[in-house]
Amino acid sequence: MKFVSTAQAITGKGLAEDRYASGLGSYSKSKGIRDVTLIEIESLWSFLRLSGIDLHPGLTRRNIITEGVRLSDLIGCPFSIGPVSLLGIRSCPPCQHLAKLIGIPDVVSGLAHSGGIYAQVLSDGFVSVGDPVTLSTALLL
Repeated sequence: MKFVSTAQAITGKGLAEDRYASGLGSYSKSKGIRDVTLIEIESLWSFLRLSGIDLHPGLTRRNIITEGVRLSDLIGCPFSIGPVSLLGIRSCPPCQHLAKLIGIPDVVSGLAHSGGIYAQVLSDGFVSVGDPVTLSTALLL
């Protein structure tokens, strides 16, 4: 995992150079769309308050960290990050695999209801730090 200020989104694949876009993620062969994962920074702050564990955003292994956005409200909805269109798919709770990788077992229960969401990339483009997250008014057919 590495921080980048801009990432290329690829329709139906995810973010260029990401393990899931290249098919190398732990769950790449599992059913379900895993183009992009997002998590709210507020969830990590809450986890710190409740557990005393300062979980760095990179340890969550999510692609995009948001602030001021209720990600659960985006499930089933088209939205955009800057110029890139996405579709909120489902929640993305942390798993035992993540807990083992980062050595923090409390992450499974601590973020069970706030571990972020999966989203499908609907258009190519670049997302950058500071890009607004906006709910789309377009209807999906």
